[in-house]
Amino acid sequence: MKTRVKTWWARRSVRITFQILLVVLVFLVVRAWTQRDLASGIAPPLQGRLLDGSEFRLMTKRDQPLLLHFWASWCPVCRLEQETIDDLAQDYPVITVAMQSGSGKEVRAFLRKQGLDFPVLNDPDGTLAQRFGVRAVPTSFVIDTDNRIVFREAGYTTSAGLRLRLWWAR
Repeated sequence: MKTRVKTWWARRSVRITFQILLVVLVFLVVRAWTQRDLASGIAPPLQGRLLDGSEFRLMTKRDQPLLLHFWASWCPVCRLEQETIDDLAQDYPVITVAMQSGSGKEVRAFLRKQGLDFPVLNDPDGTLAQRFGVRAVPTSFVIDTDNRIVFREAGYTTSAGLRLRLWWAR
């Protein structure tokens, strides 16, 4: 009887291990597919007027890595991340791009309603997102002090994951 239980348990363990590996493989393939067109290497040029009226230029020298975060007001996953991005903006340089979310006035109203205060470049027609290969939101890039993209992520990312990437990019 013990041999039978051990055999059953061994088969079950092998099957569970195989299923876990299959799920991990599928996750990695989907992740690679969603990130296939995202910019890498030196960050594309990015400049413009933030919603608060100040001028932004990505190529400006910084002493810390920067989080460049693409989002949309109509995106439910982006709403899950918005507090994380707002908190990160207190500790790190953060620039967000509101992709296809309406006029500057509409984006400002959205931010006010949500109680958010992070810096925003408005991208009403998706031109800025296109430069970075962004097809879906949320998408985040960590850009080091030499303006190299060192991390990129499409989809939801945790606060700990973003903080770790920003810390690592130092």
